[in-house]
Amino acid sequence: MGARDSVLVTGAYGLVGRPVVERLVADGVHVVATAHHTVKPALPSATEVRSVDLTKRDQVDALLADVAPSAIVHLAACIPPMCYADRAFARAVNVDGTAALVCAASKMPSPPRFVHASSMAVYGSRNPHRLTDLLSPDTPPLASDLYGCHKLEAENIVRSSGLEWSILRLSGVITLEPLVDYGDFDSFYFGALIPDDNRCHTVDSRDAAAAFAAALTTDSVGEIFMIGGDESHKRLQGEVARASVDAIGMPAMALTGLPGDPDSDVDWYPLDWMDTTRSQEVLSFQRYSTVFWRCSTDLSERSAAPRQFATRSRHSASRCARVCTPANVKFVAMTSEASRCTSGRG
Repeated sequence: MGARDSVLVTGAYGLVGRPVVERLVADGVHVVATAHHTVKPALPSATEVRSVDLTKRDQVDALLADVAPSAIVHLAACIPPMCYADRAFARAVNVDGTAALVCAASKMPSPPRFVHASSMAVYGSRNPHRLTDLLSPDTPPLASDLYGCHKLEAENIVRSSGLEWSILRLSGVITLEPLVDYGDFDSFYFGALIPDDNRCHTVDSRDAAAAFAAALTTDSVGEIFMIGGDESHKRLQGEVARASVDAIGMPAMALTGLPGDPDSDVDWYPLDWMDTTRSQEVLSFQRYSTVFWRCSTDLSERSAAPRQFATRSRHSASRCARVCTPANVKFVAMTSEASRCTSGRG
C-alpha cells in the first residue's frame, strides 16, 4: 500500500474501529473515517473524519467519488441487542449499507480492496453438548437470529461483488478502553440471557485491529478468516460475564445466567469456539492473551478498563434489554425473523 493511498474505515468510532484507525495512522496510512453526525469520535488527529449516513446511497456514492480509497474496511453495524429492538434500522445498516458501499466501490475506475467485518453469528445456535468441532470457514452457516441473517446476507453481497475482498468473522471483542456508560447496566443484563455454559470465543480489540490491518496488504484475498484470540480466549459465557463486572470492581453486579438445554439445538446463543489456525498463519494477529489483565500490576490501567471482558455482542443500546427476561431469551433469538432469512443462508 502506497504512502499516498487512502483507506476508508466505516464504524471508525466503535469497539474495533478505533484501534483499527489508531493502528493505520501509526503506520503512516491516510485514514478517512466515517462518522454519523451525532457521534464525536476520539480519533488520532491525523484522521480525516467525514460525516455520512451509510444508509443513504447518494451520500455513499459522493463519499467514494471524492475520497477514491484504495481500500475499505467496513466495520459499521447495528449489533445485538439494538438490532432486535429496531429491525428496520438494523437491516438498513447491516445489509443495505453494505450493498451501498459495494455498489459505489464497484463503480470506481480503480475499485478498492474490500475488507468486511462479519460475525460468528452466521453459524447460528451451537449446542456444545452435541457439536464439539471448532468453527471454521468450512462450517456451514445456519443463522438463527436476525443479526446472523443480516451478516450472512451482507457476506453474500461482498462475495458476489467482483471486488478484491476478505471477510473477517469476529468472535466476541473485548477491550481495555473505557467505553462503558456506568449508568447503563442493561448490557450486563443482556449477557445474563445467554446460557452460562455457552461456549464463547473472545479476542482483544487490539488483536482484531491487527487482523484488519494485515488483511489490507496480504496476498491472500477472496478468503474468510476466523478472528478469535489464542487458546486462553476460549471460555464459557459465564466466565466472560463474571470477569466483565469484576474488571470494573463490581462483582456483586454479576447476573448469573441459566444453563443451556443439552437436549435442544435452538436454545443457545450464536457463540462458539473458533479454529484460528489459518487466520493466524496469514494475518499473524494474536498478541494478547486473556491472562494479560490478571497479571497486570498497573492498577491505573485496570481502573481504566471497564470493558475488559465485555463482548461485542453485549455492547450496544439498552432499550431492548429492558424488555428481556431469562424466560424469553428464546423469543429474542428465534422470533427475529430468522425463519424468513433463507436468502441469507447461502
